[in-house]
Amino acid sequence: MTGLFITFEGGDGSGKSTQSALLVAWLRSEGHTVVTSREPGGTDLGVELREIILHRRGYIAPRAEALLYAADRAHNVATVVRPTIERGEIVVQDRYLDSSVAYQGAGRVLDGVEVRDLSLWASEGLLPSLTVLLDLDVVAGRARLTADDKVFDRLEAEANDFHARVRAGFRELADAEPERFLVLDAARNREDLAAEVRAAVLRLL
Repeated sequence: MTGLFITFEGGDGSGKSTQSALLVAWLRSEGHTVVTSREPGGTDLGVELREIILHRRGYIAPRAEALLYAADRAHNVATVVRPTIERGEIVVQDRYLDSSVAYQGAGRVLDGVEVRDLSLWASEGLLPSLTVLLDLDVVAGRARLTADDKVFDRLEAEANDFHARVRAGFRELADAEPERFLVLDAARNREDLAAEVRAAVLRLL
């Protein structure tokens, strides 16, 4: 029996954490066993890598950044994601390889195909059953973060043109794989969004 691997993607402030939490609560209320994870930081090793990637002071070369994300991904898939879905359970995860292609590929202007291939090598080719992309205008996303008095990490602190490239990168990925992506307007009411996510997951269940 094979479980499900569901990922949430989107720009900063798009509501990934909110929607993933709502989905997890619903799945558990329906009797499903759900494991949650995130990238970076879904494992003990990942927590250390997350601190380097997002909070280290000073410059990190774009290719080094991509490799750090790939290292986190390799360990997360090997120790958390794959064992869970092989038990027939469900993984709901905040960010996966599509974030690397959008942030390090489009955002850092690296070759997106190379970044994706690196992630596929790191994860031994594992792709999600469903990827929910919460699409939101860059300025609106930044306003949400500012309203929460959030301290920006290295990527959140990048200029709007960087985040615009990231958003365009996500949309290109969704256009290329419509069978895997559910693209939602993140400016909509959160309960309406949650209902659409549940409907998509029900089809997989």
